[in-house]
Amino acid sequence: MKILIAEDDDSLAAALVEVLRQYGHETTRVARGSDVLLQHHGIEVLLLDLGLLDEDGFETLRKLRQVSDVPVVIVTAHGDERSTVRGLRLGADDYLVKPVRTSELLARVDAVTRRRAIRASVDEPVRVGDLEIDLRARAVSFGGEPVALTTKEFELLAVLARHPGAAVSREQILDEVWGDAYAAASRSFDVHLTQLRAKLPVTGAITTIRGFGYRLES
Repeated sequence: MKILIAEDDDSLAAALVEVLRQYGHETTRVARGSDVLLQHHGIEVLLLDLGLLDEDGFETLRKLRQVSDVPVVIVTAHGDERSTVRGLRLGADDYLVKPVRTSELLARVDAVTRRRAIRASVDEPVRVGDLEIDLRARAVSFGGEPVALTTKEFELLAVLARHPGAAVSREQILDEVWGDAYAAASRSFDVHLTQLRAKLPVTGAITTIRGFGYRLES
């Protein structure tokens, strides 16, 4: 797997490169956000620190999401809830707090990329009132106007859209979107679901089924 590491700490970056190469990954390290924007083409996952040499990692992520949906795992010392929520809302797929155990890092990298190859869908568009979800084009619109969603927000909605009117378990969503039904990504899931609901113009489009999961009302 081709992994780009954006990390300003030389010793930590060297350790990450060594570990990932030991497990067969092809790695490139940069220390500037500007280099991320130049070198993200062709990579399969980005490990992004929030403290880069030339700019805040959040700004790098914001710029990257304007041009690419490459999976991004934030790896940072900032473990506060505000930073976590901000990173996920800007489009990060996962968020890890340093120090990171090798086994967890490898598992998260695998999880955010595992299902990438099967995400392209040939399903017909799903309509909920004036809301249209085009699974093949990965586009959402309401009354003909586009609704801007992050990659993870769309993928979460797509799981529900493939079963309109049917109950979908929380574990199934975690499995299809994050690659692990019982992953520690549940916090990420909650943030993305809250943000998705806030962006959908249809009030109550996603119903919570207490103790089980969710349903996209048809």
